Amino acid sequence: MSGHSKWSTIKRKKGANDAKRGKIFTRLIKEITVAARGGGGDPEGNPRLRSAISNAKSENMPKDNITRAIKKGTGEIAGEVYDEIMYEGYGPGGVAVLVECLTDNRNRTVADVRHFFAKSNGNLGETGCVSWMFEKKGLILVNKEGISEEEMMDKALEAGADDVIEEETEFQVLTTPESFDEVRGALEVAKVDFLEATISMIPQNMVEVTDEKIGKSLMRLMDSLEDHDDVQNVFSNFDINDELMEILSQ
Repeated sequence: MSGHSKWSTIKRKKGANDAKRGKIFTRLIKEITVAARGGGGDPEGNPRLRSAISNAKSENMPKDNITRAIKKGTGEIAGEVYDEIMYEGYGPGGVAVLVECLTDNRNRTVADVRHFFAKSNGNLGETGCVSWMFEKKGLILVNKEGISEEEMMDKALEAGADDVIEEETEFQVLTTPESFDEVRGALEVAKVDFLEATISMIPQNMVEVTDEKIGKSLMRLMDSLEDHDDVQNVFSNFDINDELMEILSQ
């Protein structure tokens, strides 16, 4: 299992409180704003915006919030201008970490991200130091309950997916970034139950984490990054066995 989906599983086990939901809304609003600024306010002609709106709706974001975010992006109403930055570094145990940010203050963001890495016995690196270990893919996580592997494979491949990987409680449906929106739409029409659907950075090699102390430091780093308002997504290549994951998710 990739570090991204492993981390997603841990977060779901921890549960999402109201404070976390507020942060999710903030990130979604930023993504909608940036998508509208870059490709226009019409989701039909802007795949990134269409995907961002779909994610916002799946989190039950009010329609007015979505509309305001689009208008901020198109300049119809005043709003912040965000820079897109990807920070790279090594976390505890030598795991590779990518941190995707949208920020209106680069100096603040890089200082905070560097502090989080250092506090967890990791280090922020130069651009390109770990990104070569990842491949950009569409990732759709599907609840295994109520659907067989054969049925999931048929639906996904027919929709244009590249591959389906079976995990303990979910299927990972992988697509190219270009076909992600089309595959997601086809699976929605087929009434497939998503746990998550996003453009992700999929690790090409994994680092196994078996030490509880390193695992706790890694989770502290991931939590600190995820909780920061400027951070949109965190990707890593760690692999943790189910026994240790159960301890860390408590």
